[in-house]
Amino acid sequence: MSEPEHTYAAAGVDIDAGERAVTLMRTAVQRTTRPEVVGGLGGFAGLFALDTARYRRPLLASSTDGVGTKTALARALDRYDTVGIDLVAMVVDDLVACGAEPLFLQDYVACGRVVPERIAAIVTGIATGCTLAGAALVGGETAEHGDLMAPGDYDLAATAVGVVEADAVLGPERVRNGDVVVAMASSGLHSNGYSLVRRVVAAAGLDLAATPAGLDRPLGEELLEPTRVYARDCLALVERFGVDGVHAYAHITGGGLAGNTARVVPDGLAAVLDRGTWTLPAVVRLLEEHGVPRAESERAFNCGVGMVAVVAAEVADDAVAVLRERGVPAWVAGAVGPRTGDTGARLVGSYR
Repeated sequence: MSEPEHTYAAAGVDIDAGERAVTLMRTAVQRTTRPEVVGGLGGFAGLFALDTARYRRPLLASSTDGVGTKTALARALDRYDTVGIDLVAMVVDDLVACGAEPLFLQDYVACGRVVPERIAAIVTGIATGCTLAGAALVGGETAEHGDLMAPGDYDLAATAVGVVEADAVLGPERVRNGDVVVAMASSGLHSNGYSLVRRVVAAAGLDLAATPAGLDRPLGEELLEPTRVYARDCLALVERFGVDGVHAYAHITGGGLAGNTARVVPDGLAAVLDRGTWTLPAVVRLLEEHGVPRAESERAFNCGVGMVAVVAAEVADDAVAVLRERGVPAWVAGAVGPRTGDTGARLVGSYR
């Protein structure tokens, strides 16, 4: 009796589908190119010719992240064109927090089964995010793990690399007593807290296709709104005001506004942020109505602020104006002063 024929496809890996996915995404990836990119899609490694003559003492910066369980929501809604933008935002907005310009990004997509159109939609979103950030998508990997993941399952990760002058690195070392905290509005929940979101949606039996009171679009669309990409806007502030004016950035992700702002405030000082300077997003209020305590909202969600800049007081109003001119809603949310407790940032007052 002859042995059964074994093929890679029968084992759960369809090479032909993977090649078709690359073909479908090629045009979108090519749109992200920068002059420094050497070669094109399809090589074993991405090449980037860093022009070191442009810098006095360049430091390379890198950041790695994913989208988390927001991908499960996208799968439930059978929509894959936005999570790629989320992926880029999560890494480049971390990268720019130290003042680094994003140069290039590589992605990793793992899935149970390669559906070329689905993979192409995800990577097209990644390319869109790279374009918004000014970064080149120089390569990546799509891995089919049929024996580890269900056919519809997938996960995303990426690493971005940037560059910053050694004497222009931003962070807590530059923050001073009297600095002002400028808040930049989030576009939604961004990419944090979705395990809690999905739990609330399931427990309350909320319909993702319905438009709840307080929202102006279906809940599913609200929850899939992609993360705002702040990288170019943050770099524009540094270009305009220099490191004497812009001292630090905090990307508001897991841990919330106070938790992340505290990361850029030095010992002995604290940032005090006034809730009364902005309105709590309706989607957060909806989740609170269905059982999420306010204290938990402020730890799990960004609550309307996706990035903060800590700037010198004399440039604060101009910084807000620059951001608004660039289409980013921004406002003065607080200030840095002597620390009176055990935390580097705290929220006071009530939301409008």
